[in-house]
Amino acid sequence: MRRLMIASLSALLVGCSTVDYDFSDVAPKAQPSTMRSSGGLRFADTDPHEWEGGAPWHYAVHGTDVAKYQADIDWQRVARNNISFAFIKATEGGDIVDDYFARNWRAAKAAGVPRGAYHFYYHCRPAIEQARWFIRNVPRDASALPPVLDMEWTPFSPTCTIRPPAEKVRSEMRIFLNAVERHYGKRPIIYTSIDFFDDNDLSSFKGYPFWLRSVAGHPDDKYSDHPWVFWQYTGTGVIPGIEGKADINVFNGNSRAWKNWLRANAS
Repeated sequence: MRRLMIASLSALLVGCSTVDYDFSDVAPKAQPSTMRSSGGLRFADTDPHEWEGGAPWHYAVHGTDVAKYQADIDWQRVARNNISFAFIKATEGGDIVDDYFARNWRAAKAAGVPRGAYHFYYHCRPAIEQARWFIRNVPRDASALPPVLDMEWTPFSPTCTIRPPAEKVRSEMRIFLNAVERHYGKRPIIYTSIDFFDDNDLSSFKGYPFWLRSVAGHPDDKYSDHPWVFWQYTGTGVIPGIEGKADINVFNGNSRAWKNWLRANAS
């Protein structure tokens, strides 16, 4: 997601959730896929990392995340090419809706791709305003994946490059997360990058599912074994049905664990 910002230049938990957040069936280390030899789970990459260990194709379940920069997506083709989930950019700050959100939201579901919406956080606006904006623009859908809060520094933003103190960042995050969880009845996922995670001690957010970006090393190494559910391992992948470079992610578990996770979080 960081590359999207460049292109555009632009733990206290509440007890109101209706979902049982048991991560026991999410594998801490996924076993190599028996499909690797067929190439069915390893997507092409225009700028691949030389993985020495913990390679992403060892994971059975792969997905993507998209925004307006991918333009028109052939979701039926995406679904036919081993993409098992998608996170779709919905909102940013308190006044931006992604131009392609509505069509991606509908088309991904029609193609049978489990999808969730994400919000790109703007550090110059109160968290409660951003939560209300997300809620206003993202429909409540029991079949959707949990909502995502995307937390990154924004050094290339034309309007907001501030870096609030870590205590302020964490406080505002909790406001957003709690408001969104109350509305959707699902505990939100936290997406972040290595520097933001370290700078703000996000390891203190216990019990939240994490989606971690790490394009040059396994997240267990880059995030000191912090628990994670999704791993974004490249921003330069190739997915049939998506023009240009694509983000590719994996789920931290095998196919059976994925089905169990969907039953608990997307139904």
